[in-house]
Amino acid sequence: VQLQAFGGGLVRAGGSLRLSCTASGGTLSMGWFRQAPGKEREFVAAITRSGGMASYTDSVQGRFTISRDNAKNTVYLQIDNLKPEDTAVYYCAARGFGSYYYTRQSDYDYWGQGTLVTVSS
Repeated sequence: VQLQAFGGGLVRAGGSLRLSCTASGGTLSMGWFRQAPGKEREFVAAITRSGGMASYTDSVQGRFTISRDNAKNTVYLQIDNLKPEDTAVYYCAARGFGSYYYTRQSDYDYWGQGTLVTVSS
């Protein structure tokens, strides 16, 4: 399974971005994580294989939306009302088995290369 993440960039605070992650190898439970400069990588959002349920970390609830198009094997992360503290490298991840959503890094078997989101104040 290979994951390719796209969509990062430089945005002003209050702006929006949509990140995409395409997975080869089929429909998998997927998630997004991020790593800010000098910090540990953290969970952001995850979605079930069907797309029917999702989970978010508290700091992004209401601003981030994870969704998926299984016909394209692609998961999206819509990021609205960006804040400077959202600046990070965003990684998508996929789990090789299971249908639920997963919030721990150790739950995932495959990782994308990361896409940088920079938010200016």
